[in-house]
Amino acid sequence: MEQELRELYQQVILDHNKSPRNFRLIEHPTNHAEGYNPLCGDNITVYLSINDKGIIEDISFQGSGCAISKASASLMTSMLKGKTVAEAENIFNKFHSLVTDKLGDTPDIEDLGKLAVFAGVREFPVRVKCASLAWHTMMNALHNKNEKVVTE
Repeated sequence: MEQELRELYQQVILDHNKSPRNFRLIEHPTNHAEGYNPLCGDNITVYLSINDKGIIEDISFQGSGCAISKASASLMTSMLKGKTVAEAENIFNKFHSLVTDKLGDTPDIEDLGKLAVFAGVREFPVRVKCASLAWHTMMNALHNKNEKVVTE
């Protein structure tokens, strides 16, 4: 089973790196934030359009980075579109646990869909920052924090 997950991980990463979903500028976002990973050189801006009911009507990203960073941002935007702010925060927490929990712990992949392929990232601590950059940037955008996210 672990080999199957690794193969799926590679397929998903390659697909979303080659053809990232929601890789564009939202003309008039309600929120946005920037992030930077100095270890890998990833730069990302996340754009959100949140309606007055707290629903993410649109989410996108732009920037440059490694395959893991771009794929993570692509999957994140696909998953969060149409979710409430509270749901986005909950998914962030689950994803963060998925990629940062101790090795040997059984990751909680329920409700994460394709994001479950990132479970193996925690085996490579330097790659955790690549996978989580978009997510931390999204959280800053969600809460209108103006400081740039830097993963050091």
